[in-house]
Order: sequence, then C-alpha cells, then structure tokens
Amino acid sequence: MRKYSRCLIGISMLTATMLVTNAQASTTLFNSVFQDHAVLQRDKPITVWGRATNSEEIALSLGDAKTTVHADNSGHWSATLPAMSAGGPYKLIAKSGAGEQVLNDILVGDVFLCSGQSNMELPVQATGGAFFETMMAKNDAIRMLTVEKATNLKPVESLPRAEWQVESPSTVGKWSGTCFYFARELYKTTKAPIGLIHSSWGGSNIRPWISTAGLHAMGGFDAALETLNLYASNQAQAQLKFGAQWEAWWRDKSKDKAGKEPWHDRTYHASEWRVAPAKLGDYQAWGVPDLAQFTGLLWYRTTIHLTAQQAKAATKLNLGGIDEVDQTWINGKIIGNTFGYGAERHYDIPKGVLHAGDNTLVINVTNTYASGGLVGDWPRSIAFANGESLPINGEWQYLKAPKEYDYPPRASWEAVGGLAGMYNGMIAPLGHYGIRGALWYQGESNTREASTYQSLLRGLFADWRNQFGKDLSFLVVQLPDYGPRTSTPVESGWAEVREAERRAVAEDANAGLAVTIDVGDPNNLHPPDKQSIGVRLARAARHVIYGENIIPSGPTPKAIKRTSNGVVVTFTDIEQSLVAYGHYGPIGFELCGAAKDSCQFADAHLDGANVILSAANAATATRVRHLWADSPISILYDRNGLPAGPFEAPIQ
Repeated sequence: MRKYSRCLIGISMLTATMLVTNAQASTTLFNSVFQDHAVLQRDKPITVWGRATNSEEIALSLGDAKTTVHADNSGHWSATLPAMSAGGPYKLIAKSGAGEQVLNDILVGDVFLCSGQSNMELPVQATGGAFFETMMAKNDAIRMLTVEKATNLKPVESLPRAEWQVESPSTVGKWSGTCFYFARELYKTTKAPIGLIHSSWGGSNIRPWISTAGLHAMGGFDAALETLNLYASNQAQAQLKFGAQWEAWWRDKSKDKAGKEPWHDRTYHASEWRVAPAKLGDYQAWGVPDLAQFTGLLWYRTTIHLTAQQAKAATKLNLGGIDEVDQTWINGKIIGNTFGYGAERHYDIPKGVLHAGDNTLVINVTNTYASGGLVGDWPRSIAFANGESLPINGEWQYLKAPKEYDYPPRASWEAVGGLAGMYNGMIAPLGHYGIRGALWYQGESNTREASTYQSLLRGLFADWRNQFGKDLSFLVVQLPDYGPRTSTPVESGWAEVREAERRAVAEDANAGLAVTIDVGDPNNLHPPDKQSIGVRLARAARHVIYGENIIPSGPTPKAIKRTSNGVVVTFTDIEQSLVAYGHYGPIGFELCGAAKDSCQFADAHLDGANVILSAANAATATRVRHLWADSPISILYDRNGLPAGPFEAPIQ
C-alpha cells in the first residue's frame, strides 16, 4: 500500500525491439523475458518463444539440446526444448537466416514468481539488517527479474524492459525482501539455482491480478468487465456509465434523493461544510484534529465564475495532483474518475456543461492510506481552445463523509483497484515461462471487503495455473498483525482476510501458508522483518513442493468439541509439544454464538495437544475464534518456534 508520486501510465504497445525486421533479427529473436543470467525451470520441458520474420526458420540450442521451428505468418514462434536437471551455466542460442541472438550465463534450476502488494515489494534495503544482508550477498546461483509496474486494458506479449540480475552486494538492496529471503533460505536445502520473478504493486487489490477470462469464470464481474471493454473503445461513455454507478452507490449509502446529493445541491448539509486552506494540499497536514488520521471520503467544492464566451470556449479542466481516487462533477454533470498517488488530473469538459455566471465544481476524493486530498502546489485551471486559461483560485470548502459509508466502487480500468490491468501488464507478458511455484503476499487492500477474498484467492490460483500449468504451487503469506490493540472481542477485516487465506490454502492440496501473526508491527503497515517470513515460506515450500516430511506452518486446529470440561480445541502439526510463552496458558481465544456481538474472551489451559476453553457462554457457544483482531497478541507456539495461527471454526 505504498504511495507513489509518479503518474501511473498504462502500457499499451508491443515492445519495439520485439518487432523484428530482417536487419534486427541478428540481435533480437527471443521474447524479452529471456535475457542473460536467466534461470530456466528444471525437470520439465523448457518452452522458449519470440518473434522473427514471417515464416522464418529458427534453430535453437541450450547446451547440447537442439531443435528447429518456423515462425508463423505473424512472425511469432515457440519451441520446446527437453527437460534438463539443475545445472549450468549454458548459452541459449537462437539462429535465423538473418543472424543470431546469444544469451549467456543461463542456469537451470527452480523458478518462483513473487507477487502481491507493497509488503512483497518492500526491498531488502528497507528490512532489518539490510546493510549486513547486502554486504553478504554473494551467491550467483540466485537471480531475480523485477517486472516494471504496468497496467493495460488488454494482455501484452512482452515486458518493455527486462533484466535478470545475479545476487551481489550491488543488486540485492533493491530486490524484494520477502522474495530474496525465501530464496536464500530455500537454497540451503535444495542447492539448486533459484530464479525469482518479482511482479508486485503497492496498494493493489487482488482483482487487477486476475485475467478477464479468470474473472468471467468466477462470475459476478460481467457488468464491470463490460464497462472495462467500453472504456477501451470510448472512455467518455465509460466514465459516464461508471459515474452513474458511483452516484447510485452514494444514494444507497446516504439515502439522499436524486437531485439532493452533494454534487447537485448547494444547500446540502449547509452548516457542516468548512473552508479549506487556500493552498489545499494534504488534508492530514491542515492542523484539523478531525482530519489528522482520517482515511475515507472527503468532499470538496468551489465556484468558478465565467463569462458566456468563456463558458463556450472552455475545453479542459486541470485539477493538479489528487491522492488517491477522485470522482468529479461540474454543475452536477459527471466529468471523470481517476486513480493516482498524487497524479495530475486533466479532464475534457463536454460542451454544454458550463454556463455564464457561477459554475459549481465538486470533487469527491477517496483516500485509503496516509496523506490524501488535492495534494501538491499545483495550478488548477480551466483551459480554453485558444490556449489561454483561467485559474481556479476561489474559496474551497470541504465536508467529511461518514466513516461508516466505507469506500465507493472502483473503476474497472483503475490500476490498483480495477480489474485485470496488472495481470495484462505484469503477468500475461511472462507467457508460459516455466515456474515451480508462486509466492503471494497481498490482502491489505482487501480488508474492507474480506467476505469475498477466499473466492478471489481461489480464482487467482485457478487463473495462474491456467497460464503456468496445473501443477503450479502457491505459497501464501498470511497477513501479519497491524493496527490498534483491543481489550474486548471485536470484528476485524484483517482477521477475516487471514481466515480466507487459511481456508483457501487448506482446501488446496498444492498450496502452503506462512503464518506471520507474530512478526508484524501494530504501528507499521510495512513490518521490516521479512527474514522470518522468508524462512517460513521456505519451510512451507519444502513440505508442499519438495515433499519433505516436515510441519509446514505450525500448529493448526484439528477438532473442536464441547465436553463436560468445556470446549476443547485439539491441535495437529505440532513439533514436540505446545507451549504458551509469558502466561500460564494461551490467550486470544474467544467463544462465540451466531451473532457478531456474541463473542467472549475465554480462559484457556494446555493439556497436551489440547487447549481447553471456559467462559460464561461455553454451554451455548457455536464457534471458536483465535487471535481475531487487527493486531492480536500471539503466545501459543510449538517447540519449533512456529505460532498457532488465527482461525475461526465451528464447535462440532
């Protein structure tokens, strides 16, 4: 969920270097994912591909393996080389009539795709002990390809730039910390080369990482995908269609009648609007206590006075930087919706929207994390057809929307909150590259819609297996603790996402979970301890992928029953025995009825592999929760140092 100051630009072109002509064929035949220092997946046929002159013959070799293929009528070619065991370095060579391309220092080993949002993106240099880690990084058997951020309306076939880097003190600092620490730990066991493809984007929801085909297969996204398809051909119409959906959402939440909403009615909650600072900027820095830590929806409005000639000649609205998502109206008419961490907004003004006299500009800004609003010292203006402009420098007012409204719908074309864009720009270009497993560290941006996360994660598994092979393993990082401590049972979107992750993994025989409830930081969304997470991911990989007979992720509940002694939770996957650190027995257990507000903290004591719970509602409770909060305190472990993770389960 990191914020970025640069504008987000969708990449909609094929890489120029991939459009091979006869003159270029001597240097570029392979798809851009294949570069010097790449790692190819061992023990399965190796697929390579690229572009050449139409119908041209291409001779390929990797070590002693050789094959020949022909490009099709559009210049695309694909070939399969035989499976190879771990080893190298090799040369990967493609020859055509016009020349050849030679890739050097190619290894064969295990390849892992590391994806998610900012906690996967967090670089080694931002993790604890980063200086030591980078100074000690000298294993040339570990390599990483970092995929540049890109969102697109349609799948693209090549990465615009790609570079495989070898682990060294000069490279590791900028690598994904979670991804690197996983590989470093796993290598201790496998001793085989490891290739890491890091493709993540801070603040991203899970939905942009799933293809349109995958979303269609899941169901429930057809209308949004239809709007996305419209946006590809007619952005103005798509903006109007989505804007109407946004307005309907607001009316549903606010119960405002049509024509009486903030973008229509100048008298709307008249006494509650406040004057904003003249320079605007990050509203959390205005010195207004009610906004100092506020995230949510903030309304802005101002008046623009125009002559009849100016109203007729106006062509564009320039709003400067906005963080994160704006929905903008002029005189009650939808103008546009854009996402961006401080990115400038420039909107075309439809004819007939403006009139002589006072015109009302209304902007709703949705901010999900940290600073937000009409940020930066930007010139805001109305631009005219003759190149002149009129500054928007009148008084701005603001109104905070009720927190309970939560967040509005997100445009399907939006980068981090939309549909399929990151898949199209950052996963699709990887083609059928051989991958042993995928590491997934995401969910923070779904904590306000946690009820859908299990099905979305299940859909992501299926979608990526459709691309990379049905045997693709998934290793999921369960969200760590983050947020305020609580002294009473509470509902928690963070806990719901953790439970969704646990259940999605439990139902999938080719998936593993890294429990991290004890390595987060209540005050830091980006906890620096990625070393522990990497170690636990490697342990899960050893069990799920390599078949080692080890406990994959720590104690898990096996059965929950009511007895004469209370409610008994029986754990499995225990190394030696359970232990509660710092207390005579475990804490963080709750007994609950069917209602959300029925949970009570339970007293607990250990009896071998059992935790026995008692509480005033023990006789009527129907379910048990463990560590159910944004930032619970974990003290129940096994003797191997692995925590018993969060869960919610029925009493049988």
